[in-house]
Amino acid sequence: MAGQVEGKIALVTGGASGIGEAIVELFAREGATVVATDIDELRGPELAKRVTKAGGNAIFLEQDVTSEERWIEIVAEIAKRYGRLDIMVANAGIGIAVPSITDMTLSDWHKQNAINLDGVFLSVKHCLPLMRKHGSGSIIMMSSLAGLRGAPGLAAYSLTKGGVRLFAKSIAMECAAAGDGIRVNSVHPGIIDTPIWGKIPTGASGAGQNAPIDPEERAKVATPLGRAGQAAEIASGVLYLASDASRYVTGTELVIDGGMNAGGVPRRA
Repeated sequence: MAGQVEGKIALVTGGASGIGEAIVELFAREGATVVATDIDELRGPELAKRVTKAGGNAIFLEQDVTSEERWIEIVAEIAKRYGRLDIMVANAGIGIAVPSITDMTLSDWHKQNAINLDGVFLSVKHCLPLMRKHGSGSIIMMSSLAGLRGAPGLAAYSLTKGGVRLFAKSIAMECAAAGDGIRVNSVHPGIIDTPIWGKIPTGASGAGQNAPIDPEERAKVATPLGRAGQAAEIASGVLYLASDASRYVTGTELVIDGGMNAGGVPRRA
């Protein structure tokens, strides 16, 4: 039986760890040739080697998603190697938490916007023309549960992820109007057990403090299903949106959050 994305060319930004890493591995197992990009020049090549050793097809390219020059180079390399692009997953992102929005520095505001919003804009601007040459494709933008509802201490992060949600809908309508065969959707994870929890800086920029957050403990309290999600569970949802199984799905959001957005339930003893 052929894989769900057999023979397709996929680009995954922020692909060296966490959800991105899980997407790269799953896409490769399901038959895609995957281009993983990231700023992590240590984990990225290791991931590509591991996927290749397991019988999949993957390469790693270093990329800062805020650099338009690098986007031009990345897309040119994909066009040179493969001649097309079928799937683009705009996954790269960061989270910066502060006690109050009044504590956030302008530099941190700009940094988060640059990665979470500018990076997604640039991904579409430069990947869409190559995808259109083939006449079909799927764009998946990684948003968050924080893009659907407010979160104290994460106002600026919620802004970026809410922007990604509406950007995805607008590009979906643009592609539909153009009749280019490209679908566009967003994914909204809840509390997922990934390395990002140990990387969320708090307070003023340069304070050198990381939030000591245990995603499993937080999920036990906040999530109706009572546990944190796993990166592989988000990757499965992304695979659905990338595959022909979702060929009638565009302009919508896939929420994978253990029930958090639906409401709350009494905690069992």
